[in-house]
Amino acid sequence: MQANSLNSRFQQIKSNKIFEIFVISIIVFSALVVGAKTYDIPPAVEQAVVVLDWLITVIFVIEITIRFLAEDRKSRFFRSPWNLFDTLIVLISIIPIENGELAVIGRLVRIFRVLRMVSIVPELRVLIVSLMKALPQLGYVMLLMFIIYYIYAAIGSTFFEEINPQLWGDVAVSMLTLFRVMTFEDWTDVMYETMTVYSLSWIYFLSFIFFTAFAFLNMVIGIVVSVMEKEHQALAAANGEDGSSELAAIRQELSELKALIKSQRGDFS
Repeated sequence: MQANSLNSRFQQIKSNKIFEIFVISIIVFSALVVGAKTYDIPPAVEQAVVVLDWLITVIFVIEITIRFLAEDRKSRFFRSPWNLFDTLIVLISIIPIENGELAVIGRLVRIFRVLRMVSIVPELRVLIVSLMKALPQLGYVMLLMFIIYYIYAAIGSTFFEEINPQLWGDVAVSMLTLFRVMTFEDWTDVMYETMTVYSLSWIYFLSFIFFTAFAFLNMVIGIVVSVMEKEHQALAAANGEDGSSELAAIRQELSELKALIKSQRGDFS
């Protein structure tokens, strides 16, 4: 009975909005502490930063412990990849590897603590899961984009090599030049240079920009948005199922309580 009471208490703390905001604030503050170490600061301030860093680590240990104790089934806690990631980051942060060859690993771990924001905020988790699930579909889009890139690079290398070998010397360099065009980084200078020899070369550049910067970009956005909508619907459905199961459990308890009351009345009569 006492264990159930403690478990419910930890669940209340875990689901508390103030607790969630506090943890997010600590994660942001942790990122600021890591950034402060990259500056030349006085020794006293550096020592204070080290103390703050260890204090943040202690808070993270307490927070992950509360989340673990709030689980009804402790083994289910480690089935979540996000919980495994958080636990790994916290455990590595405890290891004193600030000095020596492993100091770089210690700094990297403290930088990656910012990623714990993803595991805390559900909306960020949905976004990451959506991006991961969209990768197979995006792979075909990227393959098609590579084919278009290669065709245009081969055409550019064939016609514009003599104009500027540094930009169109071979297919690989031409693809880098086309990437510059796609990102609109002084692409008009490249186009005007070719137009001095081929006056209609603007068709080449505008058609390439249409295919890559507009068409393919919209395709990528459409795929990601579609997957995100499915994930939100799945999340809403899961929450609905959880709510219905809780309602069914309450109804079962009420029916058992009514049966107990009737049996007690029968005993008294």
